[in-house]
Amino acid sequence: MAKAVTVEIVGFSYSPCGPFPCDGDRTCELEKCAPSEELVKAFEALKERLNHIYGDNVELKLTIIDDKVPDYIVEIVEKDHPPIPMVLVNGRITPIGRISLPMIRDEIDKVL
Repeated sequence: MAKAVTVEIVGFSYSPCGPFPCDGDRTCELEKCAPSEELVKAFEALKERLNHIYGDNVELKLTIIDDKVPDYIVEIVEKDHPPIPMVLVNGRITPIGRISLPMIRDEIDKVL
């Protein structure tokens, strides 16, 4: 069975998870990765939470662009100039620009 929604996070392995500090006021609703502010740790925390909420209906993918940038990502960057980390939902760029459970959940809910 195909997943209903694919969420792809795109960034550098050394990128922060977003533009805001990881402190007690964070709005991302992720705790397992705190206070690292690391993209890969935040992705894993997001994946765990989304799997708990949506089960098999959501697939998460992490695309690291340290060494090679896939052609479809180059096209998105040239056209939209999105912030990093990029958040794609079913291949569509979103304006989120950070790993945030509530914001990504809202994008998923629009598709489901």
